[in-house]
Amino acid sequence: MIHKTVTQSQRGASPMKPVSLARLSVLLSASALIGGCAFAPGMRMITPGPASAQQGNSAETSTGASETESQVKIQDIDPALIRDLATRPPLRAETPATFDTTTSGYRLGPGDVLQITVWDHPEFAEAAGSQAGPAARPSDPPAGFVVDPNGGLQFPYVGQLHVAGLPPEQVQAALTKALGKMFRSPQVTVRVASFRARQVYIEGDVHGPGSLSVNDVPMTLYDAVSRAGGFLDSADQSRVVLVRDGAQHEFNLADNRTQTGSGGRIILKGGDLIHVPSREENGVYVMGEVVKPTTALPRRNGLLTLSDAISQAGSFNSATADTAQLYVVRGAQGATPEVYRLDARSPVAMVLANQFQLQPKDIVYVDGNGLVRFSRILNLLLPAINTGVGAAVLAK
Repeated sequence: MIHKTVTQSQRGASPMKPVSLARLSVLLSASALIGGCAFAPGMRMITPGPASAQQGNSAETSTGASETESQVKIQDIDPALIRDLATRPPLRAETPATFDTTTSGYRLGPGDVLQITVWDHPEFAEAAGSQAGPAARPSDPPAGFVVDPNGGLQFPYVGQLHVAGLPPEQVQAALTKALGKMFRSPQVTVRVASFRARQVYIEGDVHGPGSLSVNDVPMTLYDAVSRAGGFLDSADQSRVVLVRDGAQHEFNLADNRTQTGSGGRIILKGGDLIHVPSREENGVYVMGEVVKPTTALPRRNGLLTLSDAISQAGSFNSATADTAQLYVVRGAQGATPEVYRLDARSPVAMVLANQFQLQPKDIVYVDGNGLVRFSRILNLLLPAINTGVGAAVLAK
């Protein structure tokens, strides 16, 4: 009887081995699951404290990661910070003192076509050539006397006359004096039939990009955009770039007040290049726990608030977002980036978000909550748990 009892216990002990193996696999996976909460996968913001800074100096100095974190100060977005940012000077300067806001009249240059009339002497009309027919190319100049590349003008009985850099009135006086040696009291009229010496080039988000001729009417930035057909809907009117002599200058043409100020008073000259950027060039990156990570575009006036960016991303993801950890990273490409944090759990905080102005290339990041990090760890460890349980079942 005793022998039989021992045999049954032995028989009962042998199937316990695979069951213990399964339990061991589950326990190991669970312990890994609990330990994995300390290093949750995915991107999340970590604010370095004094202890972490000391550990970083000893353990992570070789990589430089902790050194960079300790140098970046995270500032809370509050009314005081918004007032401080509003008083800072703008990143771009407008209206340098060297820009001309007045004009002394048009001066001739190579390529200009002059219409010269000597009254009571119709023979001079033949020297100007006949008007082009209807089949002529649009690029052909009209009938008249063309200023050559050297700035000279060839006129009958006068010969070569240097006219580049002179106003038409002065050329008229010079011809009258020269013809007065052969004709009695000649009456000469000089006008510009085609302005081709100086061109202004406009590109970007306008309806008609291309070249614009500078004529005797002074051309401002507003005039150039108007002659190019106006802005497209995608244009960033607050950052119009004027390239002159290799230097770039930005002007805000979205503010109506500048029509009597900077952009409305700058007189363009030949060789100027105007670039109207697209709003996509100055977008803000919204990522993290939002409904639709996207590149938020500024308005036509170039303004974009934090609330606008969150709205374009579809607002927070209510299931995964930690609205207390809303970050704005500014100057990420520079040596000293700035990080701002907003606790957006209260609807009142969105008033601050509506007052916080973003800048091009800012990064808006919404951190995830603890449940999201736990779920991500669980999704990583579940395959290992299923494998252990499956092995235990097969061994049984």
